[in-house]
Amino acid sequence: MRAAVRTGWRIGAAAALRGRAGRPLSQAAGESGGAEGGGGSGSREAVERLVREHPVVVFMKGSPAQPLCGFSNAVVQILRLHGVEDYRAHDVLQDPDLRQGIKNYSNWPTIPQVYLNGEFVGGCDILLQMHQNGDLVEELKKLGIRSALLDAEKDQEKK
Repeated sequence: MRAAVRTGWRIGAAAALRGRAGRPLSQAAGESGGAEGGGGSGSREAVERLVREHPVVVFMKGSPAQPLCGFSNAVVQILRLHGVEDYRAHDVLQDPDLRQGIKNYSNWPTIPQVYLNGEFVGGCDILLQMHQNGDLVEELKKLGIRSALLDAEKDQEKK
C-alpha cells in the first residue's frame, strides 16, 4: 500500500465529495444505535473496537450476501476474488450513528470503507487500485491470508 497515493487520493476525494454522509452495524451482532459521544455505536471508542475486532473489516451498505450499492458490491467481489471469506462486515444503513461515526473516525466521507489489521485502507476505488497493482496480495500476506489469485496464477502457469 502506498501511503502517498492513499493520502493524495484522500485529499482529492474529500474535497470532491464533501457533504456526503454514513455508520455500521455488525451482521453477526444486532447492536443498536447510540449517541455519537458517550460510548454509543457511533462513538470513537465503539468504532475503534469494531475496526480492531478482526484482521479484515468492511463498513458497507448492505451485507456481503446482499450488497445494496455498486461500490459495496465491488469491494465484496474483490475480496471474493482473493478468497477472503472470513471478514467482518457492518451494514451502515442499519445504524445512522455508526454510519456517521465511521466517517468521523476515518475522516473519509464515503462508504464502503475497508480496514486491514485495524488500519484504514480506503474505499472501493483504493481497494480496486490495490487489487490491480498487486498491493492487495502483499497486504493480505501480512495478515497471514494467502490470496486465491496466487493459486490461480500457478494453475495458469501449469497449462
